[in-house]
Amino acid sequence: VQLQACGGGLVQAGGSLRLSCVASGRTFSNYAMGWFRQAPGKEREFVAAIRWSGGSTYYADSVKGRFTISRDNAKTTLYLQMNSLKPEDTAVYYCAVGWGVILSTIATTKAYDYWGQGTLVTVSS
Repeated sequence: VQLQACGGGLVQAGGSLRLSCVASGRTFSNYAMGWFRQAPGKEREFVAAIRWSGGSTYYADSVKGRFTISRDNAKTTLYLQMNSLKPEDTAVYYCAVGWGVILSTIATTKAYDYWGQGTLVTVSS
């Protein structure tokens, strides 16, 4: 499985970015995909997740109302629309995919089997 994330960059506070993650290499069914981020000196943290079947979405409280996770089934592409960005959103953002992910672990790194290489988002104040 390969995950290719892109779309990061430098943006001013209050601005927007859209991250994309293209997945390939395995039959995609009964899985979840998520976005995590890791700021310098901090642990990787959950941002958002989506179940491919049904489309249920989940968000960290820190991004709820500002970020939107979505997917394109035909292209097996995951998106993260980030609005009203804040300097504290600065981090490397990673996409991930996991099979058989249960609700109680969907916000944990251990629930995911494959990870993309990360894309850097920098929000200036």
